[in-house]
Amino acid sequence: MELFDAFHLARLQFAFTVSFHIIFPAISIGMASFLAVLEGRWLLTGDVVYKDMFLFWSKIFAVGFGMGVVSGVVMAYEFGTNWSGFSSFAGNITGPLLTYEVLTAFFLEAGFLGVMLFGWQRVGPRAHFFATLMVALGTLISTFWILASNSFMQTPQGFAIENGRIVPVDWLKVIFNPSFPYRLAHMTIAAFIVAAFIVAACGAWHLLHGRRDGPITRSFSMALWILLLLAPVQIFVGDAHGLNTRQYQPAKIAAIEGLWQTEKGGTALNLVGLPDMDAEVTRYTLQIPHLGSLILTHSWDGEIRGLKEFPAKDRPYSPIIFWTFRIMAGLGMLMLLTALLGLFLRVRGQLYETRWFQVLVLCMGPSGLVALLAGWVTTEVGRQPWTVYGVLRTEDSLSPISAQQAGVSLLIFVLVYFLVFGMGVYYMLKMMSRGPEAQVDSPPSVKHPVLRNRPLDALKGE
Repeated sequence: MELFDAFHLARLQFAFTVSFHIIFPAISIGMASFLAVLEGRWLLTGDVVYKDMFLFWSKIFAVGFGMGVVSGVVMAYEFGTNWSGFSSFAGNITGPLLTYEVLTAFFLEAGFLGVMLFGWQRVGPRAHFFATLMVALGTLISTFWILASNSFMQTPQGFAIENGRIVPVDWLKVIFNPSFPYRLAHMTIAAFIVAAFIVAACGAWHLLHGRRDGPITRSFSMALWILLLLAPVQIFVGDAHGLNTRQYQPAKIAAIEGLWQTEKGGTALNLVGLPDMDAEVTRYTLQIPHLGSLILTHSWDGEIRGLKEFPAKDRPYSPIIFWTFRIMAGLGMLMLLTALLGLFLRVRGQLYETRWFQVLVLCMGPSGLVALLAGWVTTEVGRQPWTVYGVLRTEDSLSPISAQQAGVSLLIFVLVYFLVFGMGVYYMLKMMSRGPEAQVDSPPSVKHPVLRNRPLDALKGE
């Protein structure tokens, strides 16, 4: 297998660009809903602390939203330049779905974003809150359409093939394909968890540096409540998603588990190991008998098909997704533990004074993004060697490009992305290191302090 041919370089390029891109929409999705909660609480209680928090986190949202839009545009071009075979074959499905995303979600977000960020002096409080709700709704609608498109590629239905191309037969089946509800719920909750850990880590940073004012303690507290609610729900949704994947993509499950033989009478779980695709074995395994069956079939002796039951050319690359799945699942357990420890300290009245816990939360700040990326790698690599599962192979999706073209463009992307988006991430971290500032409340008709403290102020000296 040539690792530096056009096919693998094009795959690596798309993996690189989508990995950068997914970070920012995840932040935007979770942060937009958090902002809606903050402004709603301010209107309901009149407590200015919620508005101070809103003004600060809206800047983080704005930067993340902007970088998400820019990085998303690049991927749309890649479909035409590198993957024209896929665009030609499946464009009758993916094209309309992405168009619906632009027409319903992006226009909604763009139309109300300016009001949300800069409309405090120009509209009333309720009108401003409506704008914030529309931005949050827009991010969720965008998630709906993007996940509908991706889920169709994973579990396609509602289509026919005419003249060598996919054509839609039943749009409801196309959109609400078998894996769509699970993927939508899993991704949406993941985005909320991403935002919650970022907020919690920011609060932990300032608590460790001695701040105990309202915006800091309340950000820390609210984020931990969100994690306490969502972490166990995400584990439940992930379990349901796994059962669905076993039904519709059994080879992916076998590769995730590093399972080669179909074991009768109950399947052990490989906690760790090194899958070997050539030898068709997973080496150095640490197994727990029957646990695989309990997790993946909810029965003591449930049967899970091994990779040897599938032709070698149809097997996903197990060495990657075996470990990315375990990274995602392991971080999920740590997230739940962090939320439970927060509850324990809250009950004891030590939430804001326990430094070791604040260090833990600070270290867990990127965990939502790491788990998200690990989950997406598991999902996308596990779909291989198919672009549209069971219908179109990835090798047949490639454009007629040379290895040199793919390699040069990949190198350019790496340099530009690390420069541009690296600066964007640095910018967000710089703003978070400054933290929210408690400001004097004022009626919406009076000049609002958000105009006094612009996002670019984060780059100025202390």
